[in-house]
Amino acid sequence: MKPKTAWANLQAFGLELILYALLVTGYFFLVLQYLSGWLQELHLHHVKLYALVAIVLIVGQAVLLENVTTWLLRFLRGRSE
Repeated sequence: MKPKTAWANLQAFGLELILYALLVTGYFFLVLQYLSGWLQELHLHHVKLYALVAIVLIVGQAVLLENVTTWLLRFLRGRSE
């Protein structure tokens, strides 16, 4: 691998990591703000449903944020090239 290519790959990885970290943090605070009361009630009274909802939120976060990150990186690369 050429040094220039390796450096470009490292920069792209760093950018994606920072972007994804920001999106995950934002997602966390949105869920905390809007769903915390409902999730607490589920946890106290309907444990099995709470487990299912938690898994759906985790998988949904992964899929949604990966798609948003991919779209943003394509958008940014299109602008810079």
